[in-house]
Amino acid sequence: MRRIQAGNALSAFGLGFTVPYLYVYVAQVRDLGAATAGAVLAVFAMAALVALPFTGRIIDRRGPLPVLMGAALLASAGAASMGLANSVPTVVLSAALLGAGTAVMQPALATMIVWCSNPSSRTRAFAMQFFLQNLGLGIGGLIGGHIVDESRPGSFTLLFGIEAVMFLVLAGIVLSVRLPRSFSIQEPRPENTEAKARGGIRALLGHRAMVQLCVLGFVLFFACYGQFESGLAAYGTEAAGIEPATLGTALAANTAVIVVAQFVVLKFVERRRRSLVIAAVGLIWAIAWIAAGYAGLGQGSQAVATAAFISAYGLFGLGEAMLSPTVAPLVADLAPESMVGQYNAAFALVKQLALAVGPAVGGPMGAALHGPYIVTFVLFSLGITVLALRLGKQLTPAQNRPHLASKSRVVAQHKPSEQLEAAA
Repeated sequence: MRRIQAGNALSAFGLGFTVPYLYVYVAQVRDLGAATAGAVLAVFAMAALVALPFTGRIIDRRGPLPVLMGAALLASAGAASMGLANSVPTVVLSAALLGAGTAVMQPALATMIVWCSNPSSRTRAFAMQFFLQNLGLGIGGLIGGHIVDESRPGSFTLLFGIEAVMFLVLAGIVLSVRLPRSFSIQEPRPENTEAKARGGIRALLGHRAMVQLCVLGFVLFFACYGQFESGLAAYGTEAAGIEPATLGTALAANTAVIVVAQFVVLKFVERRRRSLVIAAVGLIWAIAWIAAGYAGLGQGSQAVATAAFISAYGLFGLGEAMLSPTVAPLVADLAPESMVGQYNAAFALVKQLALAVGPAVGGPMGAALHGPYIVTFVLFSLGITVLALRLGKQLTPAQNRPHLASKSRVVAQHKPSEQLEAAA
């Protein structure tokens, strides 16, 4: 588990080096224009949507180790080629490789964490993963910001080169990992031979609790993560008069709250019902949207508006810290043993869809429809609370309150619901 978490942190560190500067690099440094830069960002997202539907079944058939290693090598090739690209075809191809590789890593890492944990440790394991991801992204972005120089393309080549090396380090760490029961990287998990018989996606869609969790997950990512750098940023600058530099401060406040509060919050949430924790996040985010709305009313000074806007990002961070030890372990606990990879990949796909739709909807609304934008996302946040409470009725006591489960691995004991068996 320590090796897996270390590799996760290093890969996040590498991503933090380049992701904030990808648009500037393509549009200005390589002088390929804003349209090409937008296309690169779109390809980065679309590659994830194309790759993820196939990822889960491969993980369940061959195991997460070879999938994660292949994804790391693919992402490394994409990062290295991006640093050297100077034409439209090469930057688009590089973005496709990088986007697909980083997307496939998510369910593979999640499945490895499931295999190496039990109900008593899984909540903390996923909390640690989220903590290290944010810490790595934050430190990478901070250091990368001091290296980049728009007048020197070589500085960006250095950044992408460091990112490529971080992915290679992740691949090396993966090769050294030995999962429980001594599975080698060439061997599929023995139980995974059941996956073919279970009907794959058809069985998953027949699992009512998982379907409800996917709907809830889409709303979660759409109403928060999908707005950070699009609709909420546009609303802040257009309605609240927030300076562009202050947006960086707000994002830093979000990361700081996550880093500081993660393990304080963990002590509170790990013995609570997961459905109630998620419902509470919906209420916290509704308050965050109200704070952002107040910043745009123009009733106080600019300093008050700025403070309210930054506090909104901080409240989002508090909700994220509550979700990290709650949602990802729940996906694992809902999955039959033979379909852990498919469940993780399906939830990752839902996340990517929300992150693709969120900016497309929120961006124009945040820039032009200020009042309706805030009202819409306050309602979405309250919808999270309602959906979470409904989901709680579909969960078993052990799934909703994992500290009640025994010390053995939940996925090994899990019995599919009647709906899942019927669908299979």
